[in-house]
Amino acid sequence: MKRYCLSLVILLAVYSSNLFAQQHMDVQILGNAESVNKKDNVLIIKTKEAEARVWIYTPSIIRVSISKEHSLDTSFAVVKEPAADIQYKDNGNTIEVTTSALKLVINKSPLRFNFYTADGRALSQDDPSFGTNWQGARVVNYRKLYKDERFIGLGEKTGNLDRRGSSYVNWNTDAPNHGPTTDPLYETFPFFVGMHGGLTYGLFFDNTHKSYFDFGASTDNQTSWFGADGGDMNYYFFGAQSVAQIIEDYTWLTGRMEMPPLWSLGYQQCRWSYMSADELLDIATHLRKDKIPADVMYCDIDYMDHYKIFTWNKTTFPDPKGLLTKLKDMDFNLVTIVDPGIKIEEGYKQFDEGITKNYFATYPNGEKYTAEVWPGRVHFPDFTSKEVRDWWGASFSALTEPGVEGFWNDMNEPAVWNQNIPYMVKFGKYYMPEIRNVYGMQMAEATYLGTKKLMGNKRPFVLTRAAYSGTQRFSAVWTGDNSAYDAHMLLGARLVNSLGITGMSLVGVDIGGFTGDPTPELMVRWNSLGVYTPMFRNHSAHDTKHREPWLWGKENEDVIRKDIEQRYKLLPYIYSSFYQSHLTGLPISRTLAINYTQDDSVYSEHFQNQFLFGDGILVAPVESTRLSEDVYLPKGEWYRLSTSEKYEGGKIINASAPLTDLPVFVKGSAIIPMQSVVQNTKEKGDGILKINIWNGTKANSFVYYEDDGTSYDYQKDVFYKRTISFDPTKKEISLSAVEGLFASKYSQIELVLHGFDREVKTIKLNGKASGLAFGNDNKEMIVKY
Repeated sequence: MKRYCLSLVILLAVYSSNLFAQQHMDVQILGNAESVNKKDNVLIIKTKEAEARVWIYTPSIIRVSISKEHSLDTSFAVVKEPAADIQYKDNGNTIEVTTSALKLVINKSPLRFNFYTADGRALSQDDPSFGTNWQGARVVNYRKLYKDERFIGLGEKTGNLDRRGSSYVNWNTDAPNHGPTTDPLYETFPFFVGMHGGLTYGLFFDNTHKSYFDFGASTDNQTSWFGADGGDMNYYFFGAQSVAQIIEDYTWLTGRMEMPPLWSLGYQQCRWSYMSADELLDIATHLRKDKIPADVMYCDIDYMDHYKIFTWNKTTFPDPKGLLTKLKDMDFNLVTIVDPGIKIEEGYKQFDEGITKNYFATYPNGEKYTAEVWPGRVHFPDFTSKEVRDWWGASFSALTEPGVEGFWNDMNEPAVWNQNIPYMVKFGKYYMPEIRNVYGMQMAEATYLGTKKLMGNKRPFVLTRAAYSGTQRFSAVWTGDNSAYDAHMLLGARLVNSLGITGMSLVGVDIGGFTGDPTPELMVRWNSLGVYTPMFRNHSAHDTKHREPWLWGKENEDVIRKDIEQRYKLLPYIYSSFYQSHLTGLPISRTLAINYTQDDSVYSEHFQNQFLFGDGILVAPVESTRLSEDVYLPKGEWYRLSTSEKYEGGKIINASAPLTDLPVFVKGSAIIPMQSVVQNTKEKGDGILKINIWNGTKANSFVYYEDDGTSYDYQKDVFYKRTISFDPTKKEISLSAVEGLFASKYSQIELVLHGFDREVKTIKLNGKASGLAFGNDNKEMIVKY
């Protein structure tokens, strides 16, 4: 059988190679329209080469799909349906589809698709010569490249913030030891935002095959192009005129994150591996003894029995429930790793069930595909099948029953040793080239829905290495196996911000670098940047020095502790910001290009690492070897967070950057709710919410949000929400009446004013003089200053 399979592989490889050479000699370019018809809510245009279909989803979202078959119209990413109708105007040579936000002008001869604002300003146009074309199965779309056009997005992509002049490949890849220019990496997000002439647009190429994006890198600055090795030219065009609104529209289409468990936003301590339950408990105990706030401990692969998924090592982790009880007594949550490869071993529950029910990937002849990863020889589940996803999800009972609430999906590109999975391997009805880029997302979906069902009304935390557009509905992501040097730290900031553009808000990096050994200075600096990273995790590889905070000397431990304490002080602001992301899709970590799109300076290689953390905080990453740094502050009023020193924006300043004080700035008029230091998110604290407001000339508001942090009761209005407003013209600070059914854990507020030249004069609650009561009084509060 093995000899037969090898011969089959060779024959198929030779055949595929010859077919590839033959097919790719000829190019087919989309030609003239031969018929135009409307059927229900879709406009159908046929040419000799293919059929184009057009749908309207919202006034600012139009879908175009050009296919030679249109036999299967499904999406792993999109969760919305198109509008019920489409109207168009046939002008003879052109067809116009117009909404309140967009005008699509379709040239008939040859068939080309050109997008404009509703008032006729060009946003993006097909290249008139090449438009959409095919070489064999490969489909490509060429578009006009505007002289001043910039591009941002594509998620986990290295290089510069501005993608102009760069090209990229989407092919989820296990990429250890990658560098600042390596491509591709672990995740595929084929969505970008284009900007030119003061205009913005977005484009999502929903094609799961190996895909390509070239932003003028190889076409003499005449065209940009994108395409894939197979499938349809299927894209969604977004016409909103701000980057923030485009992100909101994109996440409306592909879904938004649920509220994360509050504990997942605290400090996370991880390593490959803590080799026993005793070692894990020692680390947790040391964190509590040294009063370093923390919420999460991790088990990497060595907690398992010979790396078999859904098992525990009976020697080193003999009592999982006892371990979880001890961790929970110290207010820690545990996250355990899972990989997709199921060890081939008779008597192993998941293997036996998978074989019996035919749940694994196969060759075309039905033989199970076998590869090697950590457990040795393995089979891979077919996560495209709902039945398999349900089975996988139910298997987590081995982890949830002892009390695990966090689940780390790794190696799910999928990764195998020393080889690439052959293209002829089938996952259900899909061949490998169709499914590779969404395999990790489908595994994350199975993990999330399965653990959610097992945990009842508790929110699971799911973390995945591989992803595709829409993964935000199920999981957090991190940027993979980074390295311990400064350029990687700065790259990590850009990757987190780029992932934010594509709807991923809960994103992290391995603080300190997964491979290699950081200097003490790099560890301290990176930890300070971790405070302002949505997921704050310290992680390292087995062949590196341990990274726990106390291992860097007392002086450095004190700095690390101080910075982690700052993270916990900011949790009311951070959690409220995640609520904003849950509602709108706007990320927590935001490239400055979202808010300052037309400001050339934010795209400078020197300033491209800077980002906003929520609405009001600007962070400037600095290399560990530098004690000062040039920082660009966009137009407006800014304050140094650590000193309250005021700066006028629209200029470059040289900011001091000792290892004890990362350059962090706050917008004028910003509202930042904070709390006193707690050791973990379960600690009650002193009951005081500290509302920090920085003086400014513009009115501002902030939606403060709170719920129990663990359940889905917030979906039934069991939350506490009120709008905090600052009006410098009226010299007034107000808190709206409370919305929701949840009782706040805070009983008092402390109003902390920065940059004001006067004290609070009067405090009115429901129109009457009052003290600063907060928690359960749901009336409006007005503060005069």
